[in-house]
Amino acid sequence: MDKIELDVRDDGVRLLTLRDPQRRNALGEQMGAELRACVRDLAADADARALVITGEGPSFCAGADLPALFGDPDRPVSETRAVLSAYYQTFFSVRDLPFPTIAAVNGPAVGAGLNLAMACDLRVAGRAAAFGATFARIGLHPGGGATWFLTRAMGPGRALRTLLLGETLDAERAVAWGLAEEGPVDDPVAVALDLAARIAGLEPGLAEKIKRAVAIAGTGGDLDAVVELETDAQAASASSPTLQAWVDRFR
Repeated sequence: MDKIELDVRDDGVRLLTLRDPQRRNALGEQMGAELRACVRDLAADADARALVITGEGPSFCAGADLPALFGDPDRPVSETRAVLSAYYQTFFSVRDLPFPTIAAVNGPAVGAGLNLAMACDLRVAGRAAAFGATFARIGLHPGGGATWFLTRAMGPGRALRTLLLGETLDAERAVAWGLAEEGPVDDPVAVALDLAARIAGLEPGLAEKIKRAVAIAGTGGDLDAVVELETDAQAASASSPTLQAWVDRFR
């Protein structure tokens, strides 16, 4: 792969780096195809426990290849819609991974790059991080799940303001408004890798089930649905060595 690099670590952590710094890691056709293929492999990787995504150089991801997606104004809307639906799978494939994912946002994450960061479960913001919801500023309706991601993270009022004004949030504001869970930090990759290693050290399957329960709760799932999942998962984890060691301490 030319546009991405995957570092497979012994502790179950995987580090995926976008590698097109001359184009600020813009998510073009080749990078998107490579990223989707890599994510398919990761989904089948039985040893993977957590994934960190970052960008090479000063940018996380500068967004989409605008000429490729929108350079033909005469193309029928139905064809553009099909192209966009395929392109969106780049973000959604990351979101659908069964294990936790962390975006180490080392620099600007703009447009499609913002979507990629938001498709991860957690975000660590470096001091140079910038979260750019700039769609409306260039005359484009937000896409790729941007309205859903931002509304879920920030609430409808802040999401609407940010999207209408095409604002870019720095690391401090992004954390304050819920776009990132940690930051600003000097080395977001190191912080994200440490967090990923701690997650990967949990009992096998535990993080995946917690991720699934939180996803149901966070997207409007009712209490009964969440408790049903929790009950099954908690019963399955009752025999884990870690839990039994704690049980022995209480005896």
